[in-house]
Formats: sequence, C-alpha cells, structure tokens
Amino acid sequence: MLGHRKERTGVVLSNKMDKTVVVVVERLVKHPKYKKYLRARKKYKAHDERNACGVGDQVTIVETRPVSKEKRWAVRTILKKSAV
Repeated sequence: MLGHRKERTGVVLSNKMDKTVVVVVERLVKHPKYKKYLRARKKYKAHDERNACGVGDQVTIVETRPVSKEKRWAVRTILKKSAV
C-alpha cells in the first residue's frame, strides 16, 4: 500500500494565519475501565493554499510532507461551508 495517506475530517477552528487553518478533529474513545465513550479532540495545522476555508467549515485534511515547523497536513476538500 505504497503512497497511502492518512485522512481526517474536522471543523476549522481558526483561519487567521496566511495559507494555514487550524482544524479540530473529534473522535470517540472508550474508557478502558469504565467503558464510557469520551470525546477526544486533536488540533491539526493544515495548509490551505487558496485561503478558501472559513471558521466553522467542515473539511477533509490529508497527510503531506512537512510544509513548516508544525504543518504536516493539507486541506483536500471543503465538505460543508459554515453558515456564519
């Protein structure tokens, strides 16, 4: 499976940087002892070449080569634009 890249779906939290968006990805994780499902959140900095993303947009990000110190993801598609 050569060339397979990880994909995540999340919501844009911030678009204040130039060509960069902060995307929060939420997933459900089962607690090992109490068996309750908890929401685990992680923030990714993703490259947005055209500055097309707005806050609240639902996007798909894909793993890529390091673009900067913290950017290792790029926006692939905007699934749903925010109403705001």
